[in-house]
Amino acid sequence: MKPLADRLRVPGSGFRVADHDPRATPGCASREEGAERLARNLQTIDELHYALYAEGKQSLLIVLQGMDTAGKDGVIRKVMTAFNPNSCRVTPFKVPTPEEAAHDFLWRIHLAAPARGHVAIFNRSHYEDVLVVRVHDLVPREVWSRRYDEINEFERHLARNGTRILKFFLHISRDEQRERLLARLNDRSKHWKFSAADLAERTLWPKYQAAFQDALAKCSTKDAPWFVIPADRKWYRDLAISEIVARALEDMAPRPPKVKLDVKALKAKLR
Repeated sequence: MKPLADRLRVPGSGFRVADHDPRATPGCASREEGAERLARNLQTIDELHYALYAEGKQSLLIVLQGMDTAGKDGVIRKVMTAFNPNSCRVTPFKVPTPEEAAHDFLWRIHLAAPARGHVAIFNRSHYEDVLVVRVHDLVPREVWSRRYDEINEFERHLARNGTRILKFFLHISRDEQRERLLARLNDRSKHWKFSAADLAERTLWPKYQAAFQDALAKCSTKDAPWFVIPADRKWYRDLAISEIVARALEDMAPRPPKVKLDVKALKAKLR
């Protein structure tokens, strides 16, 4: 069976968001099958993250992008908890602080990049500077348009220094977003998650889809591929991301260092 990474990877030029069905479940026949595979993937991630930390030579960066309600927080809650928090950090990138805004747009991103042996998860990322910045005309076109090349070079730099990069676009339909926003309004316990700004952003849907399309087409590279994750079905979203992460860790093949110990003598001292 063709690996999900191959099915969902963005090839680069020629990519069109409209060609991808947010409700599709390629490579998985049922929700039950997905649950079984998810459990196996989480076990693999847990074991290999331990080895990655012990080895201390490589690192992993996971980028999550998508429209509001696409499930970035859900992925972190359902999939990324397989990582040991001792060597894994989640960074949400919101509106830049005054200090961050006083530097180049990649400054705050580099500060959050993973150390060797660690995993970093970005909830939104440096791509905000070619998405929301572009959609809202926060800087001139000539400024944001050159950021694609700057992002590619930044990611190449991380890759050359031992960081594996996986970027996930959680692809949700406009109808599904409407249902999820209504669910938040209908459930008092979820009112804290609702923001009037979500409705304002929703009116800009076509502009965001165009911005995502360009970002993925221009910045899906060998060193830092983008994956389009159909996100209308949450169970498939979690399966797909967990499987791509698990297979990437297997490919990284982290190995704890070999240590020579006089086990017999050490055991004798423990008596």
